[in-house]
Amino acid sequence: MSKVEVIYWSGTGNTEMMAKAVMEGIESRGVAVSLKEVADATLADVKEADAVVFGSPSMGDEELADEMEKFVSEAEKAGITGKVAGTFGSYDWGDGEWMRDFVERLRNDGFDVVEDSLIVELTPNEEDLEECREYGKEVVRRVER
Repeated sequence: MSKVEVIYWSGTGNTEMMAKAVMEGIESRGVAVSLKEVADATLADVKEADAVVFGSPSMGDEELADEMEKFVSEAEKAGITGKVAGTFGSYDWGDGEWMRDFVERLRNDGFDVVEDSLIVELTPNEEDLEECREYGKEVVRRVER
């Protein structure tokens, strides 16, 4: 049976709302899923999963949250590659550059990234949360290929 880790950081709760909806989409496909704040996640969680979905809001000058940056850097140093990955997050301004950079980085690290990510401006509404659920389902479809 496949296993997916959803690892996120959220400052205002917006990215957390998205993480929970992504998890719901994964669960709806009958796949084991674990939802963890990045501070509670381990590299073993990523190694043992068939897919990992990272959630981070845009911070500062369209950058990943520091906590997520540190975790991803550790995964890179540990040589974790070749997994299906997804990315999502919320933002207040800008055009999504932080997420495009994150997707490119993960692809360069050897991850099979699902689509180009999922970003939502500020607080997700019900339509946004449904997109998150669909994104979770797409992660599972990618794993099952």
